[in-house]
Amino acid sequence: MKHSELIKFAIVGGTTFVVDTAIYYTLVFTVLDQKPVVARIISGVIATILSYILNREWAFKNRGGRERTHEALLFFAISGIGVLLAAAPLWLGNNVFDMRHNLGKLELAVVDFLLAFILGNLLQMAFRFWALRRFAFPEAQPPGGPGGSTDLDPSPDELTDEELGHA
Repeated sequence: MKHSELIKFAIVGGTTFVVDTAIYYTLVFTVLDQKPVVARIISGVIATILSYILNREWAFKNRGGRERTHEALLFFAISGIGVLLAAAPLWLGNNVFDMRHNLGKLELAVVDFLLAFILGNLLQMAFRFWALRRFAFPEAQPPGGPGGSTDLDPSPDELTDEELGHA
């Protein structure tokens, strides 16, 4: 693993965290005060779009191996799962434990932050870093088949001959 990728990924994450948090609290303290999970999903989608641009053009710019549309589709599919993972603790707190009826505004803001932005972001960040590196932005594969063969689908005999230098 390249440490510079991890550092850049963390900086992108910090930037999108600020955007995500600002949008979430703007929504939850105004038009979506009774719908924090919806506000979290909206803010997460906007942050995901920003994240794609920053990750593609900066954090993982030296990676390749996929066509841009395929890469973008994988990125947004992975990030969609990440948005759901980030919203899951908040959904549990609101729908399973019914916490919105028992807490004041300030207490609610603190609990929302802990559930959605600390616990939820830790879940989605670990998943997204692994999945993005593995699927959306993989290392570019050298041309050829297994064992350095120039044949994309060598038979076992051809592979053995080429590995021994007999081809």
